[in-house]
Amino acid sequence: MDTHTLPPPAGAPRTVANTLAGRIYGPVNWLGLRTLIARELKRFWKVSAQTLIAPLMQTLLYLAVFAVAWGGRSWGLTDVPYVDGLVPGLAMMAIISNAFQNSASSMVIAKVQGNAVDFLMPPLSAFELTTAFILGASARGLIVGLVSVLVAAPFAHVAPANVIVVLYFALVASVIFGAIGLIGGIWADKFDHLAAVTNFVVTPLMFLSGTFYSIDALPEPARTIGHYNPVFFLIDGFRAGFIGHADASLLVSALVSGAVAAALCWVCWALLNSGYRLKA
Repeated sequence: MDTHTLPPPAGAPRTVANTLAGRIYGPVNWLGLRTLIARELKRFWKVSAQTLIAPLMQTLLYLAVFAVAWGGRSWGLTDVPYVDGLVPGLAMMAIISNAFQNSASSMVIAKVQGNAVDFLMPPLSAFELTTAFILGASARGLIVGLVSVLVAAPFAHVAPANVIVVLYFALVASVIFGAIGLIGGIWADKFDHLAAVTNFVVTPLMFLSGTFYSIDALPEPARTIGHYNPVFFLIDGFRAGFIGHADASLLVSALVSGAVAAALCWVCWALLNSGYRLKA
């Protein structure tokens, strides 16, 4: 046997000198990374009626209900129409829920069906696995969020006041909840476990973060407590990019959100690197 085709010893770093089946890999297995990202994208795109259209219907239903109930009011303590402040919150909720569901369901389905070996056996590092799963989740979240804003355009003013702020918080939110979904999927052994994460963690964080109302309009101590919800910073910053008003400092929101995203990505890497609940 040609010794140049032998895999590197277990635990050896993957460098250009290490080969597997005659293929040379550098520090990053770009072929494997692209393939896994494409798999994650195709996975939700093939069932777009469930993964893309259904969330849009939910957004429109929320918009219809709250626009009828509170449509004549202003947003919080500003003179911005209520619907103009509501739409960014609904779009962020769509980003968060869809990013979470994509990575979480992908991991749980792989574990339940026993095909996790499809991404554990190839020469993919924990960094590459983390990147692929979170990018796939982020793509779904951002697509649904963008379309949510577009379908709400006939009912509200959706032209961003600051595009960079909108893009930053949309991207960071999709990464954070893509990572939370990946952590939940790694931890969960069945769909009931995943439902518990959704019902007791994700949904309360979204609904108590100012999605449907301004935190500034709440009485104390609810107003102060609301500022300790990490999702508040995401929604408040994202909304500020549209209406030009924030309930908290944009700099603080950006720094907190970025730090949370980095920490959660590191946790994902650590779990995948250790094989927690994935390897016997």
